[in-house]
Amino acid sequence: MYIPITRAEALSRGWDELDVIFVSGDAYVDHPSFGVPLLARWLESRGFRVGIIPQPDWRTKESFMVLGRPRLFFAVSAGAMDSMVAHYTPARKLRHDDAYTPGNRHGARPNRATIVYTSRLKEAYRDVPVVIGGIEASLRRFAHYDYWEDKVRRSIILDAKADLLIYGMGESPLLELARRMRQGEPLAGITDLRGTAYVAKGTGPAGAVELPSWERVAADRVAYAEAFRLGSAELNPYRAKPLVQRYGDRLLVVNPPALPLTETVLDAVYALPFTRLPHPSYTAAIPAAEQIRLSVTTHRGCFGGCSFCAITHHQGKFIQSRSEASVVAEVATMVRQPWFRGSISDVGGPTANMYGLRCGRPEEGERCRRESCLFPQPCGHLVTAAGRAVALLRKLRALRGVRHVAVSSGVRFDLLQRQPDYFAALLADHVGGLLKVAPEHVSPAVTALMRKPGKEAFERFLEQFRQESRRLGKRQALVPYLMSGHPGCTLADMVELALFLKEKGLRVEQVQDFTPTPGTLATCMFHTGIDPRTGNPVHVPRTDREKRLQKALLLWHIPGEAKAVREALKACGREDVARQLLAAGTGGKPSGPARGRKK
Repeated sequence: MYIPITRAEALSRGWDELDVIFVSGDAYVDHPSFGVPLLARWLESRGFRVGIIPQPDWRTKESFMVLGRPRLFFAVSAGAMDSMVAHYTPARKLRHDDAYTPGNRHGARPNRATIVYTSRLKEAYRDVPVVIGGIEASLRRFAHYDYWEDKVRRSIILDAKADLLIYGMGESPLLELARRMRQGEPLAGITDLRGTAYVAKGTGPAGAVELPSWERVAADRVAYAEAFRLGSAELNPYRAKPLVQRYGDRLLVVNPPALPLTETVLDAVYALPFTRLPHPSYTAAIPAAEQIRLSVTTHRGCFGGCSFCAITHHQGKFIQSRSEASVVAEVATMVRQPWFRGSISDVGGPTANMYGLRCGRPEEGERCRRESCLFPQPCGHLVTAAGRAVALLRKLRALRGVRHVAVSSGVRFDLLQRQPDYFAALLADHVGGLLKVAPEHVSPAVTALMRKPGKEAFERFLEQFRQESRRLGKRQALVPYLMSGHPGCTLADMVELALFLKEKGLRVEQVQDFTPTPGTLATCMFHTGIDPRTGNPVHVPRTDREKRLQKALLLWHIPGEAKAVREALKACGREDVARQLLAAGTGGKPSGPARGRKK
């Protein structure tokens, strides 16, 4: 049975009033990879009557009234992606598709969906509290640089005029909020919940760290960098202090992050009765639903700390792993479905080979200030043995009805070199000819700013990958994710990367152009031209010409890019390598269709 999306569906359950109504920028796909259905199922399992309004028509308040007035609050999410990232390319051009909408149709959600949805709800039910969350609200919780307007915007809770913001993974704060409101506490008085932010007046909680004010960070890039540095220092939930930021006579208060879920709680979340299918009211296919239907999430969090990735700011760096029994039970349930044909499309998480990993000295981890456990060198306390992951994959392969188990999530290749058993199992049984890895770059100056392992580590991995594939007698290739236009990257750096690819026989067909998305270290560097960790200046590729030429250098093997490649080489004084880079008939075969990523 699905979560109700209409009044009739709610009444069929005997519910004439709902406790919490979710509003989502995504279509309703009843799968644990979709945040709103997962949270709705979670509250439902704890005795709350919940409904979902998926992709309402934001042009009219009536679309937000189809389930009536909730007894407790509305919960708003823009969807699985920031709505501006979903709508626009890195070149700020409008996209013409939306994988989270039936028929892959663009335009089913507005720009800045969190703000628009909240405004319509306040218009429809002025006295009903609105709680915002999801990736858009989470990463815009502070004053932040907005690439699409090229300016610093206020915290989204102020622009949305919402009553509370839940950031990060919302199970714990959302459930506690609903419980306390059900017991009669007014939302305005609930100011102590971890993983939440609210607007107040006065001085804020005792011991809070004060960030430079909105007025200062909007006017002064050095102040912006300082605010980012101070905020990033309080991401460890075990030692984090509250953060405050002034907006005139008002104060944004951001409580410490929610604590990681225990294995028992995480297992309970993924044991909920998901159908794994879109709501039956949809007649057109939803691309994202098709892509993830056969996938299984084994864990949350990532301790890689890449500069351009927001996972650490949203899910945290502590790995929260499900038990083997929980994952096996989920796959066993899938096997019994009439649409299952024997293949699991993915067993993984943000980084597949972090399942089961942890800090070997938890008391040290709870005091740790490092944002990355791998950069600049792997932490000596990090337990990297992948025995749990290998055992899990073995059990899944042995399940009756399962013919193939793929690992399609990206892997951290520098970590994989410390996991020979997982590496061997991956190449032998779980790679369908292509393995996705993300070196992103090879220039030391760029990889240091990216917080990536660098050229030498990738070279070692590439050789090991090819040797092991030959030993297995398999024709397998890498899909290397590479990025152009990252802060600190020059045309000369891109020439170095292009020459490296040609030397190693690697090609890509698409390139990820860096997009400054809210909440990341790289976006802070893009806006300020400063590395907030050191205060040092950083080159930022800003012009359309430089961005275009950087991308062209990674596509050196495509004849149509030759003119742009020559222009790039001339611009950085490297015409000496034109013959080497553009010589026909050399350079190896394509490594695979490295599709552009939305991060």
